[in-house]
Amino acid sequence: MAVDFDREAPIGYITLNRPPANSYDYNFMDELGRAVAAAADDPEVKVVVVRSALDRFFSAGADVKAFSENTPERNMDMIRLAHQVLGRIARIPKVFIAQIAGHAVGGGLEIALACDLRFGADGEYRLGLPEVTLGLLPGNGGTQRLPRLIGWSKALDMMVTGRTVTPQEALQLGILDRVFPADKLAEETRAYAEALARGALKAIGHIKLAVHQGLDGGLDYGLRVERELIEDLFRSQDSQEGIRAFLERRQPQFKGL
Repeated sequence: MAVDFDREAPIGYITLNRPPANSYDYNFMDELGRAVAAAADDPEVKVVVVRSALDRFFSAGADVKAFSENTPERNMDMIRLAHQVLGRIARIPKVFIAQIAGHAVGGGLEIALACDLRFGADGEYRLGLPEVTLGLLPGNGGTQRLPRLIGWSKALDMMVTGRTVTPQEALQLGILDRVFPADKLAEETRAYAEALARGALKAIGHIKLAVHQGLDGGLDYGLRVERELIEDLFRSQDSQEGIRAFLERRQPQFKGL
């Protein structure tokens, strides 16, 4: 399989493994969708890490050779599937972290952009959306997610020039949230994920949903969503425990309820 899901509770791992560069086609994206669904549905999984099994590549994006052989209609089937698969991540109340240790370009970066957070290894690899060099645009969410992440002018500059950036540049731009030494990336990512998994999971999930839905629907809509979600949290066992623990000056014992 090109995409594998496994669990090391409380962390779920989605691993991309299609040598030599994790370039993807329709079948790859279908497998990614199945892995996302498995992570969403597994009650033992509290946080999800998306990573690569390859040393040099997170993903080089869509398979350009397949693009050249397909009809435009078949290429659009893959684009529509990618929108469905990557769009679902925002609706899952679990934090998804892209763990990047190699080139993440084109559709590969678009997979990472669909995740909630992006942690990178320091190194010589590149990140970017160079589809314009093929006479195309970033069609798996890049034209929408990158501007929302780093601002429209910086994103536009990257996309219309096709330029790629180093991990440190990506950190400065806000594409990457954290950069670690390469030999510490997996350890640091897991430590972060485990800390989240010990937290108030219901609140964490609601915060993620409020952010994504508010960005999609505008301020007034987002505030309405925020009100609905915090009302649900006020009725939750975790919030009652958190408030009691604060007043009693002790660490809360959250259960995700």
